[in-house]
Amino acid sequence: MSLRDIAKRLVITTGTKKGQYPSPAIVMRMLREHDEQTATAVSA
Repeated sequence: MSLRDIAKRLVITTGTKKGQYPSPAIVMRMLREHDEQTATAVSA
């Protein structure tokens, strides 16, 4: 599944952009942050 496909399925639920779709760059940042949090939780 491409980032564009993922971005089309997601909807922002809070904040000033509520109801809009995130850009592929935002999706990539969210996935990277999630990976970093998971890696820190596993190593702790």
